[in-house]
Amino acid sequence: MTTLTSPDGETATINARRTESLDAPNILKLVQPSTEQLFGRVNVVNLIEKAVLAVTLSNEDDELLAHAAFFDYPNVPGVDQADWQAWINKYYNCDLSTPLNTLFMHYFVAKPEYARGAAKEIIRTMYNAVPDLHYCYLVVPQGVYPDKNISDYFVPITPIDGELSANGFYVTACNRSEHAASLFVRTAKVEDHDDLTPIFNRQSNMLQRTYGDFFLAELIEAQNEHMQCIVAEVEGTAVGFMSACDDVSLDLLNQCFELGPFHGLHKPHENDILEPGKSSRVSPAPKEKEESRPASVTSQHSVTSQNGNTDAQQVDKPDSQPAEEGTKVKPALGDATNMGQSTSSLLSESSVAESIKSAAESYHSVVTSKSAQSQHSRTSLTGSGRQRTPLKAAPPKRFVPTYCGPSNSFCIQLFCIDERYEMRSQDFLGKLFELFPERDFAVITVPHLVPEFPLLQGFVRVTPRCPSTLAQELYVFHRSGLLKSFVVRPACKKDDDQVEKLVSTLDLHGNLLADLTQFNRARRDQDGTEINAFVAEVLDQIVGVAIVRREEDIEYIRSHYNIEDFIYFNHHRRDEHGHLHHFALNPVFKHYSKHFLKEILRQAHKTCLYYPLYPSYVEKEVVNQHSLVSALHDMVPVRSRRQITYPRDILGMPHNLPSDRVLEKQQSYALNHINRKLTLEPKVTVNARIVVVGASDVGISFLETFAFCPHLRFNNLTMISPHGLPGELPPDTLRDNMLGSSECYTEEDYATMSLRTWVNVVYGKMTFIDRNKKFVVVNGDTIVPYEHLVLCTGSQYQFPAPTEADISKLATTSEAPHRPDRRYKGVPPKNLYIVNDAYDSAVVLYEVENNLLNTEGKALVYGNSLDAYCCVQTLLTMGVPGERIILVEPPLNYQTRCFNNITIEDTIFKAMKDCGIQIFSDFTLAQWNDGKGGEEIYAASFTSSTKPMRLECSAVFAFYQKQVDVDAFKAINDACLVYDGRLVIDAEFHTNDPSIRGAGSLTKFQRSYHADQWTHTNFNSKEVGIQLAMAMLRLFDPTLEPQPEVPQDILKLIPMYRAAKVTSAVLPGGYNYLHVGKPGLNTPLDALMAQNDYGRELITGTPGGSPEYFRLHVNQYKMVETITCLSKKVLNNGNMMCLYNVHERYLNNLLSRFDEGLIKDLYSYFKEAWCLAIFHDRFPDFKEEVRELLITKPSPDVEALEEKVRQMIEDDLTISKSQRKQLDKDYLEGGAKRAVDTRLLSFLTYNYYHLPMYAKPGML
Repeated sequence: MTTLTSPDGETATINARRTESLDAPNILKLVQPSTEQLFGRVNVVNLIEKAVLAVTLSNEDDELLAHAAFFDYPNVPGVDQADWQAWINKYYNCDLSTPLNTLFMHYFVAKPEYARGAAKEIIRTMYNAVPDLHYCYLVVPQGVYPDKNISDYFVPITPIDGELSANGFYVTACNRSEHAASLFVRTAKVEDHDDLTPIFNRQSNMLQRTYGDFFLAELIEAQNEHMQCIVAEVEGTAVGFMSACDDVSLDLLNQCFELGPFHGLHKPHENDILEPGKSSRVSPAPKEKEESRPASVTSQHSVTSQNGNTDAQQVDKPDSQPAEEGTKVKPALGDATNMGQSTSSLLSESSVAESIKSAAESYHSVVTSKSAQSQHSRTSLTGSGRQRTPLKAAPPKRFVPTYCGPSNSFCIQLFCIDERYEMRSQDFLGKLFELFPERDFAVITVPHLVPEFPLLQGFVRVTPRCPSTLAQELYVFHRSGLLKSFVVRPACKKDDDQVEKLVSTLDLHGNLLADLTQFNRARRDQDGTEINAFVAEVLDQIVGVAIVRREEDIEYIRSHYNIEDFIYFNHHRRDEHGHLHHFALNPVFKHYSKHFLKEILRQAHKTCLYYPLYPSYVEKEVVNQHSLVSALHDMVPVRSRRQITYPRDILGMPHNLPSDRVLEKQQSYALNHINRKLTLEPKVTVNARIVVVGASDVGISFLETFAFCPHLRFNNLTMISPHGLPGELPPDTLRDNMLGSSECYTEEDYATMSLRTWVNVVYGKMTFIDRNKKFVVVNGDTIVPYEHLVLCTGSQYQFPAPTEADISKLATTSEAPHRPDRRYKGVPPKNLYIVNDAYDSAVVLYEVENNLLNTEGKALVYGNSLDAYCCVQTLLTMGVPGERIILVEPPLNYQTRCFNNITIEDTIFKAMKDCGIQIFSDFTLAQWNDGKGGEEIYAASFTSSTKPMRLECSAVFAFYQKQVDVDAFKAINDACLVYDGRLVIDAEFHTNDPSIRGAGSLTKFQRSYHADQWTHTNFNSKEVGIQLAMAMLRLFDPTLEPQPEVPQDILKLIPMYRAAKVTSAVLPGGYNYLHVGKPGLNTPLDALMAQNDYGRELITGTPGGSPEYFRLHVNQYKMVETITCLSKKVLNNGNMMCLYNVHERYLNNLLSRFDEGLIKDLYSYFKEAWCLAIFHDRFPDFKEEVRELLITKPSPDVEALEEKVRQMIEDDLTISKSQRKQLDKDYLEGGAKRAVDTRLLSFLTYNYYHLPMYAKPGML
């Protein structure tokens, strides 16, 4: 905070922040008559949108006091923004000004009384925000004289010829040295101790407690040629300190980090082994040979020097097997620090399983093992009790170069600086390299929980190896990084050889070179698409290359992705959108990657760049157009948008439909974006190791929320799951229909998220948790350290355990010697299948197609869940005759079936019987093979409350009960986490360990909440995951206020979630089923309808009839609370889900129309054109805007409509007719209706590309 003082002596405490577009109206209020003379007439919103840096000063009341906008080119008509250096050097001696160190002020306004101080503060903020910046110019029209508040800081430059520029402007300059000068750095002296000690003590007193009060003086006095200390000085006072030594543990660093791009921090030697060969040595590695960017599943201690006391921590493991023998680790693909690494794993990676056949063949080879990991099929195949032990096959080894040369690095051991000068931290580095003239690399290691301080922003974070458990992050800086002659220019023919050498180690480098050749040949593709190619050059050496094309699908991008979270689309011309195809930069200069992107935008006359990431299963012809860009972390991931399903047969004429560019069906991809505003906006780097166990909807939602935080960069997100991230298999409708869906995520959602870009994946099961040392063990042998552990394994179908009742004695279920819900501990038969995810489904489909269909045996489905009925339908679809399918339903665990609707239940059972399926209800599994055991099941016996039965079968599909996985349970229980049937958590997801959280069906609330019936199972899993992420983001996001701690005994309320709980499935008879309902307990429908406040139900059609069955439940507040659809036609699930929690008045007076008999078919009713706006993804935002209008006072002395309603219902919960009439009058006459109409028209106009079927004013 800084204080400004007006000439009258009035003071204001100000805060400097980035300008937002919402500030535009307040900025306009600050405009003075002289503003237009100096800067011309400008569109303020457009100015904010295109500025690389826009700064606003506001006071404690958030009142705007000043604003300035800075660009990377001058605002001079006729001067090409890509060639401003030629213009300024023609008239002025400004040879030192480069795009790297120069900005231009395009706008400045301020409150007159604070203008002088505000200008000074904005300039200081600008220089602090951009450390490489040294010059800021203000271009002034001839005959205009800036206000003294500006002219005091911007001094006219003397032209070369003593004349104004030919364009009728003259240039004024403001230099860094006058406002935020670079620090003077010198060798430390003992006398600096008194200046430095308070700085150290303000940040930490650990060193003082450990080494005494004079440790710093002793350290400075001990300097020699191997250990040096330097200080930064301001006006004779030491304000910063750094010590470094040349004794670095290179063997340890090379063992734990991917240092190949930096030659292992060694000097080159003739005996170096840089390529695999007979004499090369290898290191532990994961099992997938195409993995090339290992990221951290890692870390536990600190690294300094060979003789230091800190080293890699030796972790006691519960098993004696080495970590490299077990689990496969798949690193996050976004970690592209190493420019020379392979990029194919992102763009042309093989399918999750090379073929389902090989997966199924390996399925039975792991029958006797624990937590099996198939070497060919990537993961264990079922995620159940069948797999318990890793296979002992020797894993492939990853080559590690051998370096024989001497050390080429020194390490920074101690660093501290006054926070006022921390943005100048890199001023230390020049002096440091002078003191170590023979070393080219500076390295520093920091603990994972230490926030990334400004010094590290110029360093390169080195990718950890797998499976390193070093508890530090390693950062490297090369001597050449001090060079400021980083020039970006268009590529030319003579660059070809250097570019080819630069990118020779990249996958798909041939495509990059082909694009470069096409650019040099014609500047366009053969189809006419514009190409731009740029190279980054340092001292006449090419260190980077980028290929950009014009974005031709911008309408598709706007309509399918939320790019308007980052830009105001209407302020960007069509030709200002660019498509990034290739971007490669030497890692030594990675700290210039954002500048490289900024220069691409400036020189190509673009304002936005887009980069797609395709799923691994997409054809090579598509993905080979892009190589993995090393600037991916500088871009922001963009969320996809839910699309309306348009009833083309109803809308008819083409002009009622969106354009073909919007409706075009393209291969789904994840979109990354950067624009001019983001090029100088830093991200907050979070190195904390966050480990998520379980790929459930909750876990995916949690990771999605973290990955899509645009201002945060999480380097160490890790997912542990037997089958990795969902969505890796190619789309397959039959496979997906094997199980019911929660509609939280679809295959398209997974493709547009591309979580594998940001998340490390460990394939396997959690088998142990060490809370003291903070690591989990996967598959009994692989250690995954964490700072924060999130348990959301959910519950899965388990192999059913026979009760061992002897049916020959006509035993009943109550007489069975064992409980039916006990865990099965034996070796499961080969033809007993459970299905929990898409991978399991793929294996089962293979087995059915290649085994069951080739026999005459019967398929027995055991279960009464929705998934059991889905399995029956899948078997029918695959060609298994109904006469060969048996459905055995165990006794219900709840009062209701999964449908909770007798009409649907009767329909499905009738359909199954019509197909010839045998159905047996209320039977419990007693034995298989008459208790004789065996590798395969040929008969199964069941008991009931009356008589038993025996059924012959060739395959059994078990959907009996979902339980917590036994390995997860043992790990949780052995770690002494409170477990009471489920993992016990509080309302903030905490377990009894503050660093471990839990969510999803794995968990339950503490008994002190007195809500044993309520668990996360009752709510929408995606919403639960989002809330879990928001609770944890407060630990990392500086923009969020820390949540105040509430005393434990005051609040004991479980959180309530509002999102609908959705179920969809394809059921026997070919029925498509959708149920959308309010989250809550499982209560029979009859009991719900008997309640006085239930509301009413609207039903049209009958199952299989014309029209088909559609049921709506409208609650007492006339809001849609339940939607149930059953149809043999494909349902528009996305559209139907939008009806939830919408008032019937929004639905064209649904109730009155229904009562009048005007609605015969709800399917047809919701296909009408008027309804499509309700299905728009931004309609909920429109509803919130309308609500805000009604709760906001029109003027200070007029009550808001909401307040009037509250007053009317204070005494009586109902509103009389006279009161309602008065409210209608106030709504019409108070301006609220006009405001609502205006918002509605704005909503329709802004989203017209999605909603062209609505008329706009002026069309008639």
